[in-house]
This record gives sequence, C-alpha cells and structure tokens, in this order.
Amino acid sequence: MDPGHIKAVTFDAGGTLIEPWPSVGDVYARVAAEFGHSLAPAKLNAAFSSAWKRRKEFDYSLPSWRHLVEQVFVLATPLPSALFDSLYQRFAEAGAWRIHSDVTETLQALRQRGYRMAVISNWDERLKALLANLRLNDYFEAIVVSVDVGATKPAPEIFKRALQLLNLAPVEVLHIGDSIEEDFAGAHDCGLSALLLDRSGKSKEALPSLENLLSLLH
Repeated sequence: MDPGHIKAVTFDAGGTLIEPWPSVGDVYARVAAEFGHSLAPAKLNAAFSSAWKRRKEFDYSLPSWRHLVEQVFVLATPLPSALFDSLYQRFAEAGAWRIHSDVTETLQALRQRGYRMAVISNWDERLKALLANLRLNDYFEAIVVSVDVGATKPAPEIFKRALQLLNLAPVEVLHIGDSIEEDFAGAHDCGLSALLLDRSGKSKEALPSLENLLSLLH
C-alpha cells in the first residue's frame, strides 16, 4: 500500500464497525423468551456459530436467513413465522448492536484528514437504516450492500460498484475488514489496497485495532 495514493477508505460492517450485543445468542434468547421459550444464550451462540460455518450459497436474502435460523432453533418444525419475524426485526434495531470502541474516533480522524469513506458489506436491506440509527451513516459517501448488488464478497462486482460510486481507481482505495477471504483477498484481487483487522491479536499481519490505521496513513 502506498499511503500517498489513498483517497478513500472502505470498511466492512459486521465485525469491523459493529457487532451483535451482548451476543447473537443473547438477542435470540430474549426474543425466544417473548414466545415462551427458555433457552441458554451460550447454547444458541454455539448453534449459530455451527450453522454459520456450515452455510452454503448464503446470499443474505430473507429465505437464506430463515434457513439459517431454522438450524439454530430446534424448537418446532417449521420454525414459527412470528418468531422468525421478531428475530429478523430485532437485528434491524440499534439496541441489538454496539459500535466497536475504536470506530468513531477513527472515522472522525479520517474525515478530518480529508479521506472519503464508504461501506462494502455482505448484508441485507436492514443495514442502511441500522447504520443511520447508530449514527454512523453520515461518515460514508456510499453504503454498498450485497443484496443490492446481487453479489457477495469476495466477488469483484461488489467492490467494483463501490469504485463506481466513489469514481476512483482501485489504487486510490483502501479496504479494511475482518475476513481474510471476503475482505482482504476480495479487495486485493480487484486491485484495491487491503488490510485485515483482527482485534484478537492472533494474526501478526493484521491490524489489532482501527486506531493503528491512522499511523499507517500518516
């Protein structure tokens, strides 16, 4: 990456800017309780993690989400529509999410330095309103969502759409995300500069925090 060429920074959303709070399992358990089901958040987290790893051809559409949630909730067959609808709506609300602690100050600093910013995310139609409710949308010129493009990262189409909206060449854009395949490899294969974010600190090649980005772009 040549910092002198970078005019815009794009971000993944889930895991990079925001995360479910307190956890997917906690949110699922609270909604399930409203329907008379007492379920342990830890077990729901484990079931969700397993289902997420097994997912195939997941396009973030409503049917894809329903199929995944059915694998998490072995409550009834089929999964009650009212329960699924409530779960889907709950994750559209700001209260089910939190902004990572290193996000807001980093976005503010990038804006002050004159960098343009956008989001490139595998998500559904809920993301734009969610980012608005979390008061993050004003930082971004564009929010490119996979369901709108009809392609999910690491497919090149979603990165190309962002480049078109920003009217920038790949060499002028840096993408940051927490998936080595979807974000790092996907962006790199399209000619963008890319950085992997790993807040766990396990990867020595990755950023341990978005705060480290500022010194790299200095």
